[in-house]
Amino acid sequence: MIHRAISSKIIDLFKSFPVVSVTGPRQAGKTTLVRHLFPDKDYVSLEDPDIRLLALNDPRSFLNRFPNGAVLDEIQRVPDLFSYLQSIVDESGRNGLFVLSGSQSFLLHNKISQSLAGRTAIMKLLPFNWEELQKTDFANAELNLVLYTGGYPRIHDKNLSPQDFFPNYIQTYIE
Repeated sequence: MIHRAISSKIIDLFKSFPVVSVTGPRQAGKTTLVRHLFPDKDYVSLEDPDIRLLALNDPRSFLNRFPNGAVLDEIQRVPDLFSYLQSIVDESGRNGLFVLSGSQSFLLHNKISQSLAGRTAIMKLLPFNWEELQKTDFANAELNLVLYTGGYPRIHDKNLSPQDFFPNYIQTYIE
């Protein structure tokens, strides 16, 4: 895994806030990063239909399964969890309980602002920046090639052609 520039900041914020939220565009590496940074936290993907159904049907019982917090990935899929998280973090008074991740969306930002204001630090993860790309095969590449290829981790991890990746990304995510 390529070291992400915001890693140390996320870890520092986790010590100072009950919740850290990592947002950003799809395929920027949010899940990979939070799983790498918090290997001792339970990990739950709310993209999984069975897990999402459990969280939707009984949010309190769902969150009670994680007395020491957890990484809740794709949290925007179950917006009702935010109010329950607010109660949990207020009652516990502890920092470093939950890591939330999800794609940048109005709904996610709105729910965080309403329920977790003052309780969460929000970090935005974008595709690889120039510094991070210097740790890939692009370390000595010409700027034009780096700009053409872009910084989405999947392009670099899977050696994908930007001509294949970007049209499909745009069609499935933006359109």
